[in-house]
Amino acid sequence: MSEKDFLAERFEEFRPHLKAVAYRMLGSLAEAEDAVQETWFKLNRSDVGEVGNLGGWLTTVTGRVCLDMLRSRATRHEEPLHDQDGQVVRLPDPVISGADRIDPEQEILLADSVGIALMIVLQTLAPAERLAFVLHDMFHVPFDDIAGIIDRTPATTRQLASRARRRVQGQAPAPDTDLAARRRVVDAFLAAARGGDFDALVAVLDPDIVARSDGGTLLPSALRRGATEVASQAITFARFAEAALPVLINGTPGVLAVTADGRPMSVMSFTIQGGRVTALDILTDPERLGRIDVSGLGVVEG
Repeated sequence: MSEKDFLAERFEEFRPHLKAVAYRMLGSLAEAEDAVQETWFKLNRSDVGEVGNLGGWLTTVTGRVCLDMLRSRATRHEEPLHDQDGQVVRLPDPVISGADRIDPEQEILLADSVGIALMIVLQTLAPAERLAFVLHDMFHVPFDDIAGIIDRTPATTRQLASRARRRVQGQAPAPDTDLAARRRVVDAFLAAARGGDFDALVAVLDPDIVARSDGGTLLPSALRRGATEVASQAITFARFAEAALPVLINGTPGVLAVTADGRPMSVMSFTIQGGRVTALDILTDPERLGRIDVSGLGVVEG
């Protein structure tokens, strides 16, 4: 086996891990693939004969590529979408799997329970904070290595990660862990929505729930707060609930609503804490929905 073939084989071993790093950094599955491919190009152009830890080297390279991509977004003024009050409603790409299991590659991608709510908080962090938190707290990269990527001292890098950690813990606390119990909450929400039962909807929602809807550039986006305000959208929820297919969204029970001919109409992600829905994130962006692969999810495409 040639050295190039050997490196290619080793790289493929690390590819799922590198995609997981990039997904947390970028919130986009397509851009995560681009970042991993750029890492491969850099590996091909580098002499790694003296590299003792190839996985660590590839992880830091992927982190640097993602950092450059985030900074490029800012330069091009690609800001997240906002609602009428100026609140961010841009949702990350969902990772969708069948209601009962996640395939092995998705398990790697979603390790550490990377739910939609956590991904949203990560997107609010400054690029350097995000890198420090993702690489250190999620992938155990030493601060000395991260510091070299962001041109900061290890002490400053530690402070960036600490600041990011406080924000994550404050805005995205750990959800309930009982999968069956969470599915029951989602089912109760759907039943109340289908029946137009306002009181039943309010009962399953946390009083301080935040509901975000991301329609992309083609449809309106919105952000609503509070159980009463969110439940007032029962008619909208009922339309999605009637076409609901139970799935796992980033490893947690959610709903994929499809049209009569099997095309994705919306993705609804539920964050559940204390037996109530604390966050409801709905993707209705036709462009991103069109890229979702529904094969293997029980959808019959027309």
